[in-house]
Amino acid sequence: MSGPRLHLAISPCPNDTFLFGPLALGWIALPFEPVFRFEDIENLNRLALAGTVPVIKVSFALLAEVFPRYRVFPVGAALGRGCGPILVARGPLAREEVPGVRVLLPGEHTTAHLLFRLAFPEARKKEFCLYSQIIPRLLSGEAEAGVLIHEERFSFREKGLYPVLDLGEWWEKETGLPLPLGGIFVREDLPREWGQVLLAALRKAFFQARARFEDLLPFIRRYAQDLSREVIETHLRTYVNEYTLDLGEEGRRAIHELARRTGVSPGPELFWG
Repeated sequence: MSGPRLHLAISPCPNDTFLFGPLALGWIALPFEPVFRFEDIENLNRLALAGTVPVIKVSFALLAEVFPRYRVFPVGAALGRGCGPILVARGPLAREEVPGVRVLLPGEHTTAHLLFRLAFPEARKKEFCLYSQIIPRLLSGEAEAGVLIHEERFSFREKGLYPVLDLGEWWEKETGLPLPLGGIFVREDLPREWGQVLLAALRKAFFQARARFEDLLPFIRRYAQDLSREVIETHLRTYVNEYTLDLGEEGRRAIHELARRTGVSPGPELFWG
């Protein structure tokens, strides 16, 4: 007879598979079976809006829409400095020219789109697609510019694309805070004891993943868009940091600031626990 299950939805990006890999591979004993679903961030955001998955990766740009059904979990966030989306172009492009060109974005509900809107409020020629399609579509001439996230932000120069604006640097200069990209959200009806078990398990997984990286790498590669070890390791250095292990006071302030700029300003109840 099968035991209880906990359904989790995360992205296939290395920072998520790094942290959750030890759970998926059974390295950590749990009182429930973790059942994973891997989706692009925009699909995850839509699942969060539907409220069907109890534990899910969500763009922080969606805070206003998913709170209070979901609360921010203190572990698993992609949040930091020097990790923001990058606006790139097929050829040299000045910032003042951006509103006049067609721009590809990785999903309407993503933090990348929110940052682009904040930086270029007058831009209207926007099109949304999977993040993995942006570079191929730029190279084929379907648009003049695009906002890159995940692995693509590390490899665009070798494809002949030009940087226009690092939106993470723009945010840091505007606020003085690290950039909250996405985090793990838990539904309000998740049993308290399961949340506590998951919290302890993910913190243990953080250190296990580092200690057993060679064992974990095949799992990460199974889902990564770019399979090169160099890109995967650069991705992990960028997106896995002290905020991944615990948001801390500064991480919570950064999330509150992003929430304020989306028109919602909840108090401590925004966070699980």
